[in-house]
Amino acid sequence: MEKNDVSQSRDKEKDGDSYEKVCYMCRRPESKAGPMISMPGGMNLCHDCMQKAFDSVMKNGMDLSQIPNMPYMNLNFNDLSQTPRQTEIPKKQKLRKQKEPQPQLTMKDIPAPHVIKEKLDEYVIGQERAKKVMSVAVYNHYKRAFLEKDGSDGIVIEKSNILMIGPTGSGKTYLVKTLAKLLDVPLAIADATSLTEAGYIGDDIESVVSKLLAAAGNDVERAQKGIIFIDEIDKIAKKKQTNTRDVSGESVQQELLKLLEGSTVEVPVGSNQKNAMTPMATVNTDNILFICGGAFPDLEGIIRERLMKKSAMGFGAVLRDSFDNDPDLLSHVTNEDLRTFGMIPEFLGRLPMTVTLKGLDRDLMVRILREPKNAIIRQYEKLLALDEVKLVFEDDALDWIAEEAIKRGTGARALRAVLEEFMLDIMYEIPKDPNIGSVVVTRPYLENNGGPLVQMRG
Repeated sequence: MEKNDVSQSRDKEKDGDSYEKVCYMCRRPESKAGPMISMPGGMNLCHDCMQKAFDSVMKNGMDLSQIPNMPYMNLNFNDLSQTPRQTEIPKKQKLRKQKEPQPQLTMKDIPAPHVIKEKLDEYVIGQERAKKVMSVAVYNHYKRAFLEKDGSDGIVIEKSNILMIGPTGSGKTYLVKTLAKLLDVPLAIADATSLTEAGYIGDDIESVVSKLLAAAGNDVERAQKGIIFIDEIDKIAKKKQTNTRDVSGESVQQELLKLLEGSTVEVPVGSNQKNAMTPMATVNTDNILFICGGAFPDLEGIIRERLMKKSAMGFGAVLRDSFDNDPDLLSHVTNEDLRTFGMIPEFLGRLPMTVTLKGLDRDLMVRILREPKNAIIRQYEKLLALDEVKLVFEDDALDWIAEEAIKRGTGARALRAVLEEFMLDIMYEIPKDPNIGSVVVTRPYLENNGGPLVQMRG
């Protein structure tokens, strides 16, 4: 028991050594304020704050032992081990110490685009062009971020931030999550709807970088090579015909410009809001890959209107209804369409890569049910396998689930909603009888014309 206590205390000391000390008064980390004076109870004070405290006390001629907020001034410092650590700053508000310089990465350490796409194919079904574009963009970005910048030839590689456009449930967020997991880099997902202009209620622009820093374990170096995905980016479009100040629209786009292009920003550690009691960290966004995604409703109507303007009279004319049923209409999007939607040209200029995702049809829905490594059906099969029951879905049943999901209009998210509804009774009833060996889900059961086929063991 004593050995375990000793090993745990050593682990805590080792873990504490990896974080910077933070001044209890001004909340500056050791890298900015200089060496700290460690006090009992986990309190650390920088030399500036300690000097200010003594100057104030000596100027007023006060007795240090009588100051209510200074409980340690009359303490016997010979027994510091008995002091409770109630004043220690939480770990989530501490920065990790700068590590020693790591050896420079080589081209062999960065997966090639075809390798990235092959790994994405295992999890993301369809969207071939989107996966190809993102694989190349990420590959080029990390070559730019990791490879040595000698600058001898005068060639400077610019950032390739990505704009993803696609209907809801088409896989925008899932694609980015899978990409970050495969590359083993920190990922922060922020919602543009909560961002407001500085000084107004809501999250400041720097909060997206603060989330990335938290995802990287407060390691600044690791965060500076991460990925930030800003979802619902279409919600910060310029408002039309408004008489009030647009604090969550065009102004947010303008303040995002410095982050997208690359700049050094001060972000709060362990908090979304800046205040005097929150430590600040300096993060360079030059090598952070920004991916902005949104559904952009009504954008198809803008594209269709622009394409129809090009129609002319005669045999070579474009029919006015030729784009009405085009399933891939979003692929014709241009910056002109996005500016009409409400995005400012400076913002679009910092997102040079535009990726469009297609809406999901029935065949893609069925493939999503079957093929990914973590397909929804495989998850249910594994759950029932723990009860030693084999679960089987007939082809007609999968077609019905896909058709029902399309009717709900929420993309791939509807697949789980449909399955949860019909798997509830099966997951409830099957564990009652230990003699059940397999369950077959049929289309008549899904159509409420019968029950699933149950086969007993032996």
